[in-house]
Amino acid sequence: MTTPPTPKPWIADIHAYVPGKARGSDGCKLVKLSANENPLGSSSAAIAALAAAAPMADYPDPDSNDLRTALGALHAIDPARIVCGTGSGELLGLAAQAYAGPGDEIVYSRYGFSLYEIVTKRCGALPVVAADRDYGTDVDEMLKHVGDNTRIMFVANPNNPTGSYLPQSEIARLHAGLPSDVLLVIDHAYAEYLTDEEDDGGLSLAAAHENVLLTRTFSKIYGLAGERVGWATGAPDIIANLNRIRGPFNVTNHAQAAALAAVGDRRFVEASREHNTAQLARFTAFIDGLGNHGLRAVPSKANFLLVLFEGSITAEMAQDSLADAGYAVRWLPGQDLRHGLRITIGTSQQMDDVMAALRVLVGEA
Repeated sequence: MTTPPTPKPWIADIHAYVPGKARGSDGCKLVKLSANENPLGSSSAAIAALAAAAPMADYPDPDSNDLRTALGALHAIDPARIVCGTGSGELLGLAAQAYAGPGDEIVYSRYGFSLYEIVTKRCGALPVVAADRDYGTDVDEMLKHVGDNTRIMFVANPNNPTGSYLPQSEIARLHAGLPSDVLLVIDHAYAEYLTDEEDDGGLSLAAAHENVLLTRTFSKIYGLAGERVGWATGAPDIIANLNRIRGPFNVTNHAQAAALAAVGDRRFVEASREHNTAQLARFTAFIDGLGNHGLRAVPSKANFLLVLFEGSITAEMAQDSLADAGYAVRWLPGQDLRHGLRITIGTSQQMDDVMAALRVLVGEA
């Protein structure tokens, strides 16, 4: 009798990442407000750049030099302190792989990004989940869980899937409370939706300290989710370590070209932010108006709203009603959010449709 290859014991404990649904239970395609994509699509400059990208038969620039140079100019960062990845997800995983392993601990908040658990377990480390404060990151709780075996702390700001946000003073306090040998990873996937006044200081921390890594993505406000481009910045030693273990040629020709053009199209970024600000405020006010039916909006600084169903109408009922209306939203029972729906901010018409469907559900149509 032969014995098949056996994976490391911690691999079997990983629940694979579950993406947002795009189809209903009957298989019909739905309008996808479940993945936090940009409802305005992509920059026209990025679309044009795709057509002019290097041939698919050619390997891409292994170091994404032009893109790193453009990002460095935009954010006043030395390009040598930037590494690009296949989405920010690759970079989060590389951070865990480089700085943690069996017996080590990685701390993150309850209701944090589901990928944190996956990348923690993938390298054999132990996840340590800190209690939240009304669905947001609680700095005191995070620091309370730091111990001798802590190697990394993940914090998303704004947070996914709740939309909560820590101001600069709290991010600074979180970092100040960490031992110097604990890596603070600040996940900025939704940072471009913040105003300049809401800057949490993450880029400055990454520039000034040896134990901070900041990640960003082109999947959200830039509208390039399909091209899988992310980047990170931190101390030279951190970037060098990520470069040692990242995949060779990890960002494709087309992805580099599209991202480079997207960086230069500031008008598209501003238009996307303005659209999101207006529609998020409108949708939040609508949900607040349904409070007598048990609906509650968690204040959001991202491009989605977490709607809690705390009355007789359940989140699953609302999900089904929205699917009947042609829309897919994100129900997250696997993250202990059985009573919540994360709803991406769509176009004005899409938000009208979602609100109309919810009015019918609560009996106010």
